[in-house]
Formats: sequence, structure tokens, C-alpha cells
Amino acid sequence: MSPKVLIAGIGNVFLGDDGFGVETVRALSAHPLPDGVEVVDFGVRGVHLAYQLLDGYDTLVLVDATARGGAPGTLYLIEAEPETEAGAADGAGPRAAGPGEGPVLDGHHMSPDTVLALLGALCAGTGATPPRCTLVLGCEPACVEEGIGLSAPVAAAVPEAVRMALDLLDRPAPDEAGAPRRELRRTP
Repeated sequence: MSPKVLIAGIGNVFLGDDGFGVETVRALSAHPLPDGVEVVDFGVRGVHLAYQLLDGYDTLVLVDATARGGAPGTLYLIEAEPETEAGAADGAGPRAAGPGEGPVLDGHHMSPDTVLALLGALCAGTGATPPRCTLVLGCEPACVEEGIGLSAPVAAAVPEAVRMALDLLDRPAPDEAGAPRRELRRTP
């Protein structure tokens, strides 16, 4: 059985470069993909992403604008740390409002950290298993103010981001012990 991979484009196309993830998965969806790989534009529907993940994916790749201080158009590949019991891995993510109350949610501000916190709560309640590997394919934005369309440096980064995503699919998928299970390959 081939590993299930979800590549999720997230972001708001009405906020300039925040639409990077949406534009990248649109471009990626034009490529042939291996069995078991889904590419979905979630936009600002973070709650839908969390529920989709309950279907059981081995790997999640979030594609999003990611401000880390680099030059606009700089691409990043970040391996997300698993959540700790106290909340997000870095300690700065969403927190439970109190013991047993789950993550604090705001439907208008569903950042990847919030989605992953919600997923943790949903998995705990349903017995589902979260993805073993979560990666963020991010791009440094130039402008995230109101407006439609990507800035020139971010638009220029989209083809390279697509190549990076396709290259990720060529890497061996780890099994639970960390050993390669099977190598995913693009179809010609």
C-alpha cells in the first residue's frame, strides 16, 4: 500500500503574497503525481484541512507564505516538530483555554499551528492518527496587504516551489521505525 500524502495549499488570495500556497498547489496540480498523493487548495479553510487529515495521511506538506526574515521569494522547507502535551512544539502555538478544553480557535485566524493543534484534539477524540511527518514549504512574502496577485519575487518562486514539492515526493517515505518503506516516484 502506498503512503498517503496530502499537499495542502493555504493562504488568503486577497492578501497579496499570502496567496502563495494557493498559487503553488494550483501549478502543482498540473503535474502527474504518484498514487496516494493529493494536492488540495484549502485557502483559508483551516478547519476543513484538520478534518481532511482525519482520513489518515502519512505525510502532510503545508504550502504557505512564511515570514522568517529572508529576502522576498526565499523558499524554506521546515520540518514541523510534533506537538508536546503542553501545546505547540515551540511553546508559542495555540494553547488550551484550560484543562481538557482543547485549543483556542478562531475561524478567521486558522494558522498552521492552530490547525495542527485542532488536529491533535480531533485525533484524541476520534482515535485517528495524525501524519507522521509534517513539512512546511514556505515562501518569504514581500507584501501581505489587501490586494490580489503575488509580488514579482514571490511569483518567480512558484515554479521552484513546485519543483521542491515534486522532489519531496521522490524521497523515501519512512516507516514507523524510521526506515524507508517505499520510494515515491513521479510518473513521466
